[in-house]
Amino acid sequence: MSVRHDQSRPVDRRVRVQGRPVNSYPALSPEAERGSVRRITVVGEEILSRPCREVTEFGTPQLSALIDDMFLTMHVAEGAGLAANQVGVDLRLFVYDCPDDDGIRHVGHIINPVLDPPDPGSRRLIDDAEGCLSVPGAVMAVPRTDRAVARGFDKDGNPLVIEGTGYFARCLQHETDHLVGHTYLDRLSKRDRKDALRQMEDRREDVFAQRAIRAARLGR
Repeated sequence: MSVRHDQSRPVDRRVRVQGRPVNSYPALSPEAERGSVRRITVVGEEILSRPCREVTEFGTPQLSALIDDMFLTMHVAEGAGLAANQVGVDLRLFVYDCPDDDGIRHVGHIINPVLDPPDPGSRRLIDDAEGCLSVPGAVMAVPRTDRAVARGFDKDGNPLVIEGTGYFARCLQHETDHLVGHTYLDRLSKRDRKDALRQMEDRREDVFAQRAIRAARLGR
């Protein structure tokens, strides 16, 4: 997902890492510092249109390296979230570095995520701008619930519950969609989908050039 505040109550503005507040955190996550840039798949590629496989082996060097690479790839592409099939890997996993509507930064990864169904009594759909690193250059309004809870595991197999509101809730829903073989284009009308694909064709080369510049600046 590509990057994009309620002042009525005091808010703990510390960065949340794996759902927990920390007192300090670098601009570039430690995972990204260790990672290598991978190619981002583009809508139309088959891996983006089928459900990903469950992760069954935890705590492996390969899994850690994949997460590191996904963080750096997301950073270079100026993304807020990235699913494994967006780097060509058929696994139920995504990473995120995303603000919520209070401006709080949320950073982490989640494996085999499942979204809790929203409570019908408090469910609120918000239409807001959404982009995708696999639909480079396109931005469209997409309806999403304003709250989301994702349950899954970390790379060592420990249970995780990640709660999001506002833009971060949108990110959790967007990335979970990827893992079942959907992009945000699947939530659009035919007319809006065509509009998004036109935007992509017009802007994708500029987007790719900017990614290459950012990677070069990092020496990657």
